[in-house]
Amino acid sequence: MKKAIVAMSGGLDSSVTALLLKQQGYEVIGVTGLMLDTPQAHLVCHNAKITADKLDIEHHVIDVSNLFNEKVVSYFETEYKSGRTPNPCIQCNKFIKWGELFNISMEKFNADIFATGHYAEIRFVEGYYKLYPAKDEKKDQLYFLYKLSQNVLSKTVFPLYKYQKPKIREIAEKYNLPAKSAKESQDICFIQKPCTTKKYLLDKFGEKEGLFIEKSSGKILGKHSGFYQYTIGQRKGIGIAYPYPLYVLDIDAQKNIVYLGKEEENYSDSLYIKDISLSYPMQSDFEAMVKIRYNMQACMANVNLAEKKVTFKTPVNSVTSGQACVFYSPIDGHLIGGGEIV
Repeated sequence: MKKAIVAMSGGLDSSVTALLLKQQGYEVIGVTGLMLDTPQAHLVCHNAKITADKLDIEHHVIDVSNLFNEKVVSYFETEYKSGRTPNPCIQCNKFIKWGELFNISMEKFNADIFATGHYAEIRFVEGYYKLYPAKDEKKDQLYFLYKLSQNVLSKTVFPLYKYQKPKIREIAEKYNLPAKSAKESQDICFIQKPCTTKKYLLDKFGEKEGLFIEKSSGKILGKHSGFYQYTIGQRKGIGIAYPYPLYVLDIDAQKNIVYLGKEEENYSDSLYIKDISLSYPMQSDFEAMVKIRYNMQACMANVNLAEKKVTFKTPVNSVTSGQACVFYSPIDGHLIGGGEIV
């Protein structure tokens, strides 16, 4: 019997993933990473254990809190302090889920496959494992998976790729899984409501008075209490009455200046990237559909890997340093790779 390790969060998607693999005849073992030493993090482990007991499968909690703090939380804080906008989920996928948890699954538990509740499809095409969009377009998660290597893709399965989200909930209800009525998880797991990212950063860095400056004229428009509370393209929460709506156009972390301007000033036709990861080898220059944030419509662009430059056919708004720039095939939408916006 083949062995499947399922990364379980106690939530709906990972619970149904474990159920489906057990129904397919795998010996299923659940693993849950203890990300933080907090009541909420311990509750995640507890909920996963309850689900594992319901499914009558083995379950293990793996303490990854030190690594999580180093690779995800500290990265998140450092990026904001540098005037950049981080993407902690991508880091977590690389270093925690398909880092520590994947390695332990293969080395300690001798797993044949590693599974999660992500919505994406893996196909072996032309000698490479490639990631394709899931059936449920609203849940598609390729954007967060661009750093996964051929090695991990070769041993990973995503059983939910062919399902719509309502069907997953229906399966959970049919088998009376504990997570059947669970809500969608938050974007940033280590910032729990009612705390917000803004409040988290204020608590971490404190208030530091700085200036709002109109980028086009250099005119001082007002004061703020810390540049790290703002991100490129932001309109709400600026708190300045002006003849036209103001948007955050740029951030100078060293001088604690937030530059503001009109919406039309927030568009760019190109950007530069670093730390490029490709799902499989590509020529140095190619056309692709590109996203510079998760919840946007992909746009056609030219990607030049040698110059680390992405040039868009039509300008895009809110190019934000620190965010992921992800490339997809214009033919069938599969994931090519991505990089971090400089």
